[in-house]
Amino acid sequence: MLSLEKARLIADTALKHARVASFKPLSIVVLDARGQRKVVLTEDNTSLKRAEVAYSKAYGAIAMGTGSRALGKMAAERPAFIQAAMHVADGALVPVPGGVLIRDNGMVIGAVGISGDTSDNDEAAAIAGIEAAGLTADPGA
Repeated sequence: MLSLEKARLIADTALKHARVASFKPLSIVVLDARGQRKVVLTEDNTSLKRAEVAYSKAYGAIAMGTGSRALGKMAAERPAFIQAAMHVADGALVPVPGGVLIRDNGMVIGAVGISGDTSDNDEAAAIAGIEAAGLTADPGA
């Protein structure tokens, strides 16, 4: 189970990582294994739908059982499949880096979605947060 304490640590550390690296303003969403929101942080001056994009990166990772980086590869190789998966997920699947599964002893206990900077930077912030909580980040590499 992903505790609120660990979810907050993940989000806070991801945000700290982003500020130290001078990333653009971010939205950070941490979901539990059921896809329910545990933490949502949106910095000042983010664009209008940043939190929804972050949510969809995380939710898509949970729904498909792989990090959103792998979903991006699938989208390039099998676009019809990813389009169908987006439909089934009610649009909450964004196949670009930044949606990272949270694993504990191999088991998926949640996901982090981050949006606001480049997808690679979003993913790096998510990984930093997950690792700071003593958990394993799975970006779908």
